[in-house]
Amino acid sequence: MKKKILAAITAGLIAFGGFGAVNAASRDEIAAIQVKTATDFQYWNADSPTKQKIIEFVEDVTNPNSANYIPPEDRIATFDMDGTFYCETAPIYFQEAMFLHRVLEDENYQAPKKLTALAKKIHPKVLAKEKLTPAENKAYFEGLTKAYEGMTDEEYRAYVRNFMQDNETGLTNLKRGEAFYLPMVEIISYLTNNGFNVYIDSACGVSTTRELVNGVIPIQFDKILGSDFNYTSTNMGNDIPKNHFYDRHKEKIVISGKPIDDNAKTVKIFSILNQIGKKPVLAFGNSTGDSGMLEYTLQNNKYRAESFFVICDDTVRELGNPTRAVSDRNLALKRGWNPISMRDEFKTIYGDNVKPSK
Repeated sequence: MKKKILAAITAGLIAFGGFGAVNAASRDEIAAIQVKTATDFQYWNADSPTKQKIIEFVEDVTNPNSANYIPPEDRIATFDMDGTFYCETAPIYFQEAMFLHRVLEDENYQAPKKLTALAKKIHPKVLAKEKLTPAENKAYFEGLTKAYEGMTDEEYRAYVRNFMQDNETGLTNLKRGEAFYLPMVEIISYLTNNGFNVYIDSACGVSTTRELVNGVIPIQFDKILGSDFNYTSTNMGNDIPKNHFYDRHKEKIVISGKPIDDNAKTVKIFSILNQIGKKPVLAFGNSTGDSGMLEYTLQNNKYRAESFFVICDDTVRELGNPTRAVSDRNLALKRGWNPISMRDEFKTIYGDNVKPSK
């Protein structure tokens, strides 16, 4: 009898979302998420309009007898990353937080005085979520790659992996490498398992994004679009990088330190055109930086198409901003994007023990 009771309790826990739902889900637990049918969802509330809309959409467009049938090769879905299926609130984007860590806390790195002065100036503003001046924003953006000048791509990605072990600022029991929205990971899994080609179209750097999702989100590296680092070669002499003949015995390819080529706003559409070559039928974002991708998906699409907008309106389990949430919801409704309420639709976000720090 005791064994039967324990088995029933265990089954109940698994049905609720697994043991990982209590604390933050580990990367292994996130990677194990598998949603193939409508009954497999665990992390959405039962009455979620988003979940129902996604299920209805997928069942409709994958049905060969439906007038809305979409051939597998044209089932393209694009996702922004930060704020769409990964945390961007603690207190800022992963890449920007790592820059401040690199300059102000990394004992193995001696930052140029100009970068140190910038980081010290903006750090308290970032923690307080105060708006930076245009000049500060510009310098901040340029510093994102300047701080890694001379690193190879492999060295940079190792640095990302190391920073992923840090705890998120402002949230309890959550490492940066675990900060994925579990309900949104389920959507990615569901689409992947139903014949959709899922891409990430992010403003975050490509190498950063690849390392964050590697082994966790079922998306191949060649389906990750993002901001590009500028690289150069060592020992070039008087040559310029694009004309230089690379010698593997004497040189190596490293980050140049020049600003990244930003994959945001309308540039996200250019990335889709250049690297995918087909218009998405589904797009997911969370900010006006994703507006281009969301609008492009809906514009004159030959297939049934939908855009979704994640709204960070949860102040109990996330660092939500109620004022921005109202504005974002109004924008989504005005533009015809489906709003996703983290507060009302997510059964859990990272796991039930993850809450704002007091």
